[in-house]
Amino acid sequence: MTTRLRVALLFLVVVACVAARATGALAAQVRMSHATAAAQKQARVVRFARHLLGVRYAYGGTSPRSGFDCSGFTRFVYAHFGISLPHYTGGQFDLGRRVSRAGLRPGDLLFFDGVGHVGLYVGGGRFIHAPHTGTRVSISTLSGWYAGRYDGARRLI
Repeated sequence: MTTRLRVALLFLVVVACVAARATGALAAQVRMSHATAAAQKQARVVRFARHLLGVRYAYGGTSPRSGFDCSGFTRFVYAHFGISLPHYTGGQFDLGRRVSRAGLRPGDLLFFDGVGHVGLYVGGGRFIHAPHTGTRVSISTLSGWYAGRYDGARRLI
């Protein structure tokens, strides 16, 4: 093999290595960008939901004016971001990706009491929801009654 051929071959190997490394870095950056964008959207969902704190509970309620029941509340919040949910906790439980309790992120839907109640995880072991008749949209902790009745979580974003 001539010296010129060896140099050309070495040059091609170096270029291939640099290109492979750049492609891997670009793919990692794309994955990170997607994860970052999802986290930012989830944070916006939680901020919007917090604006609804204090709205009264109303069985079958679907708006701040009429009041909310639990699934009407989560449906209203996600509709603001273009995500359509049924007005039924069982139907909401069938959507999205299953999430472990240890893997919860703000914006995840949390289900309780035989999938009869739903709320929205806000972080720090707390969630926002429309609890029951005589209450208002509020933030509760994932402890006590809710810890014992926890059925699972779903991620929509």
